[in-house]
Amino acid sequence: MRALLSVSDREGIAELTRGLQEAGVECFATDGTRAHLAENGIDVRPVTDLTNSPEILGGRVKTLHPRIFAGLLARRDQPDHLAQLAEHGIEQLDVVVVNLYPFAETVRDPATTLDQALEKIDIGGVALLRAAAKNFPGVAAVSDKTQYASVLRDLKSLEAVSPETRQKLAAEAFALTAAYDAHIASYLNRQAGTLFPSRMTLVVEKKSDLRYGENPHQLGAFYADPAQGDGSISSARQIAGKDLSFNNLLDLDAAWSIASDFKTPTVTIVKHGNPCGLASVVDLAEAFRLALEGDSVSAYGGIIGANRVVDEATARAIRPGFFEAIVAPGYTDEALEILRTKKGFEIIEVPPAGSNGEDLGIGNFDFKRIGGGLLVQTQDNLEEDRNKLQVVTQRRPTLEELTDLLFGWRAVRHVKSNAVVLAKKHAMIGMGAGQPSRVVSVEVALRKAGERAPLSVMASDAYFPFPDGIQIAAQAGVTAIIQPGGSIRDEMAIEVADRHHMAMVFTGRRHFRH
Repeated sequence: MRALLSVSDREGIAELTRGLQEAGVECFATDGTRAHLAENGIDVRPVTDLTNSPEILGGRVKTLHPRIFAGLLARRDQPDHLAQLAEHGIEQLDVVVVNLYPFAETVRDPATTLDQALEKIDIGGVALLRAAAKNFPGVAAVSDKTQYASVLRDLKSLEAVSPETRQKLAAEAFALTAAYDAHIASYLNRQAGTLFPSRMTLVVEKKSDLRYGENPHQLGAFYADPAQGDGSISSARQIAGKDLSFNNLLDLDAAWSIASDFKTPTVTIVKHGNPCGLASVVDLAEAFRLALEGDSVSAYGGIIGANRVVDEATARAIRPGFFEAIVAPGYTDEALEILRTKKGFEIIEVPPAGSNGEDLGIGNFDFKRIGGGLLVQTQDNLEEDRNKLQVVTQRRPTLEELTDLLFGWRAVRHVKSNAVVLAKKHAMIGMGAGQPSRVVSVEVALRKAGERAPLSVMASDAYFPFPDGIQIAAQAGVTAIIQPGGSIRDEMAIEVADRHHMAMVFTGRRHFRH
């Protein structure tokens, strides 16, 4: 048996090569890999012994040679193939060990130039893996260091790499090369300013299997974008608690997205993808208490999101309640000691955005699944320009009302449409979500707010098609409204607001979230 070794990540290659040689496999390697093995006291033959040609173009061409690819692609069950190998004095290659230049890791650094990126596009390695994987009935395509152990285990027990292992290795090699090309296409499209190319290439890698999906009869797994930088749930670290479920991850993502969208200390409590509590005040523990007061009934079993390091006071406020999990950028030692006492409580830490380079993957897009395809759009993360807000009523909002309106407007874009949020003193006191009728969303929000509704403000993710929602809000004591405007009945809405001495602001933008 013969093996060809050419790796950029050399972790574990010395141990693999020793194992191959102990199993009687003759090993050949490209210059860089061969030098590394020599430093570890391992002698292998140069790849030039296979090609009878030197490496040229600064190493760009070293394995791209018919003597190598014929040795890989010859079918072992085709006598004419074997006869041609013998005629040309070409030996079969039985194992290829290749990992590719780190292209995605290189271009994640925003300082990487186009020339530097191009130099990290692997050609020979991809070609070797594809050739070996195509002929997997006779060749093992080893594309990752995590596969070394299984290859050596087969060689030790079977004196060959088993057919089952070779087929699995082939599938993984093709998946790797497909993902590799997808990273390159994504990078070049981005460099060219192409937002929605004719073919969108998506790369995700499995992080874990899940106990089940959204319901126990569904299977589930968690896949992450390997090009995604820090600052998202995919880069989070679990500190404590039971294994995360499908639904946990959905709500953790929502909780982190909501909390991290605010600049001041903020806590949200999420249930089924919607914030049932949300507050943004100077003190994090107070923000938690206000968020819990927003809807303490719905908060039961919810997931907490915070945009600041959780301190001891906040942890003490959280400890008595029943919650599934918390996600935050960090925790003090005192806070962790307290939170760890909550049985089964999942503690998740998200590293700050930007600490792991630029996001060059799918993080800038939002996807909606429909039958047979995907709808793709950019994220709804547009910052509002206060200078473009339009006061359309006779009364202008007070400064206190305006700050609550802006808080409510930021909050409402995280609520499922039709979305209505009631806010007071930088806290959400009522929320209506996912109703087919906007007036029903207003009614739900007012019912949740109860006695707290007077002197609150209201935010709506889209315009009011009829003034009925404004009318019942005014009757409940709401004093100011922020909404996109744009309805053919805007004048009727303004007239109702003026009649009740309300202030109303148009943003000119909506925040649908289906």
